[in-house]
Amino acid sequence: MNVFKSIKPLEQALNASMVQQRTITSNISNVDTPNYKRQTVSFQDNLQEAMNRNFQSYKSNPKHVPFSNETNATKPVVRTDNNTLNNSNGNNVDMDVEMAELAKNQLLYNAMIEKTNSQFRDLQTAIRGS
Repeated sequence: MNVFKSIKPLEQALNASMVQQRTITSNISNVDTPNYKRQTVSFQDNLQEAMNRNFQSYKSNPKHVPFSNETNATKPVVRTDNNTLNNSNGNNVDMDVEMAELAKNQLLYNAMIEKTNSQFRDLQTAIRGS
């Protein structure tokens, strides 16, 4: 059995958090750019949907036939928000919203790092036997 299978979702969450960080900082850096449209990352919705399907399947070999609940839906998707307009110059970036999203993303990232560290500590304890 692969002892690292519980770390894979954490890795995906950390990667998505990095994509979200880049997207938010891009939005912030373009706050005064005329006609710039805010971008968002929809990873959390996809992750929650995937978690609701219960990842209980396990393949001992990646060449085996995939289970029905295995999808690539947990990849982050960057979308452009063309539906809103906040500024007269065509820009729809709201600095307060972006800063709140940045703080939320930082908390998520820190939680995922703590959980990953916990997984490795548990693995280290199992290897050492105490």
